[in-house]
Amino acid sequence: MLFLLGIEVNLFLMKINQSFLLYLLLLLSAAQWAQNKKADSLVSVLPKAKNDIDKVQLLNAIADEYKSTNPELTLQFGNQALLLASKIKFNAAKGYAFLNLGNANVILGDYPQALRYFSKAQEVFEAALENETTDTIDIKNGLARAYGSLGVVFSEQSNYAKALQYDLKAVKIYELSHNLEKCARIYNNIGVVYKSQGEDFKALNYFIKCLKTQQQIGDNTVGITTTNIGTIYLKQKSYLKAFEYFCKAETLFEKYPNQRGLGELYNNFGLYFAAIHKPKEALDSYNKAIAAFNSIEEKFGLSDTYCFIGELYYAKENWSMALTYTNKSLALARELEVLDQVQVAEKRLSDIYTKLHQPEQALTHFRLYSSAKDSISNSENIRNSVRAEMNFEFEKKEALQKKDQEKRDVIYNEEAKRHQQQIGFVVLFILLVFGMVFLIYNRLQLKKTLTLQKELAEYEQKALHLQMNPHFVFNCLGSISSFIVQNGTDSAIKYLSKFSKLMRLTLEYSKESLIPIDKEIESLQNYLELEQLRFNNKFNFSIYKSTEIEDDMALPPLLLQPFVENAIIHGVIPKKEMGTIAIRFEIEKESLLCTVEDNGIGFQQSKAQKENSVVAHKSMALDITQKRLEMIESVTHKKANVTINEVKSNLGEILGTNVTLYLPIQYVK
Repeated sequence: MLFLLGIEVNLFLMKINQSFLLYLLLLLSAAQWAQNKKADSLVSVLPKAKNDIDKVQLLNAIADEYKSTNPELTLQFGNQALLLASKIKFNAAKGYAFLNLGNANVILGDYPQALRYFSKAQEVFEAALENETTDTIDIKNGLARAYGSLGVVFSEQSNYAKALQYDLKAVKIYELSHNLEKCARIYNNIGVVYKSQGEDFKALNYFIKCLKTQQQIGDNTVGITTTNIGTIYLKQKSYLKAFEYFCKAETLFEKYPNQRGLGELYNNFGLYFAAIHKPKEALDSYNKAIAAFNSIEEKFGLSDTYCFIGELYYAKENWSMALTYTNKSLALARELEVLDQVQVAEKRLSDIYTKLHQPEQALTHFRLYSSAKDSISNSENIRNSVRAEMNFEFEKKEALQKKDQEKRDVIYNEEAKRHQQQIGFVVLFILLVFGMVFLIYNRLQLKKTLTLQKELAEYEQKALHLQMNPHFVFNCLGSISSFIVQNGTDSAIKYLSKFSKLMRLTLEYSKESLIPIDKEIESLQNYLELEQLRFNNKFNFSIYKSTEIEDDMALPPLLLQPFVENAIIHGVIPKKEMGTIAIRFEIEKESLLCTVEDNGIGFQQSKAQKENSVVAHKSMALDITQKRLEMIESVTHKKANVTINEVKSNLGEILGTNVTLYLPIQYVK
């Protein structure tokens, strides 16, 4: 029964992403004939263009019309537009040419190349905005399209932080220009990103904003958005709200007929009735979905429906019917080459044959399930490699752009300062004596020197933080290696999954000198759960945050991790009894207190064991942390130190170790 629930949840989680892709497909298919006709008419007008400006705009318009029907022609006309726009130095047309080339590569599946083109479009439009004589409305719309396109690429590559960053930039521009149609699309994209991250409440908020905007402009895909909202309520087990939105969606599909969307809706009705234990109503809904999908020969949705029916019969222990419908789902999944569905179906067939006491058939399908699982894993590995390469190139380019911008800002600021100084010198020469002029000049120079010293201290602190990361990763990889040897492959896979999540958080924080305390707690939570797995739950832990701590209060990342690691390795693990670790974040006067306390063997005994150990190990983490604290003091001009004490009973018995960090109160800028 537990595995059945897992399959239903996994398939349910696919619904919103599928609905979003379905939304795009519907837009493309509905407009395909009209686009071909319009593109052909534009091609016929092209030879009659009176000048290069008209010609390059026509080329971009033709490329845009072909993007959903013939991406190869989009590339052809987009490149022609790019060459001509570069020749006549028409920046707006150049930016739109890059957008067309990026869209063509998205459809062709070349995401790294698409990312390059969208980044170039962003550069062109941002540079053009600095020119006051440019048509800012056209440029801002182009920049918003570039941001939105980058968001789609990053979302497809599962880089959700970047996707959200660019989607929010795009929607801000569209909201200012009151472009409701574009706003609705970006709201939907943001909702999909939050849904993929598991932040259902944020996703729901943006889906509802999308729905309200669609209702305002009379968008005929409003039924799909309404279905998406219902699926989120269903996942949260808010069954009444889910049913309410599904019924609204059914009414909307009557107003705006859409058999594919209707089939998806009936599938979700089936999941709803199955969740509230009404199998008869669920089966009726699935049969309606089959009818809707058959009317348009939609095999993908039909495969889902057969799978859901199979699960329904499996739960009722009707093995023969479960076998029939699962085989139907598998046949369609293999025909469509949908490996995820093949994997689910093969695993369920193996379970069914096990219930039927047919071990040979069960083993055969289990092997097929394993093969499909390996194929998915290999595909994901390839995708991850491409994604890593794409992100590396983008980050490198983004860093270069930032550096160039900083240089331009420095030059501009220096020119402004120099101009101000010249005016000041003239005024001071008239009003003041040369001695006063010299004094003011020296004070300005002193201020500049102090600013440079402060900036140098901040950069040194960032360098020490980056030095901390390799040490942290090295220790984690050592833990993984040990865990694989001790616990076997299955447990290691679970451990690696948690480790990858922790690494993703660490990489996100590595660029920041300060992170919110909640983010540090999340990182420590993940790390402690990893160590619990590694040491077979040898210890328990708790993390407490005082209510006095504000949401934007911050501290340097990875500052507490070395002390938590020492508490585990040198404190509670050598102890025979069950260990406990308590982490607390509190406010005391003008300081943030971060405490790590354990009930281990104590600091002195641990130190003696390390000195007597045959294995030589030099810990860099505490030295680096001490240097980081010194840098914090130099930057903030406030006290930052650490104390390490043994916890003792009234009789002098050692009860553990207490580490307390006293940090200045800082906030995320």
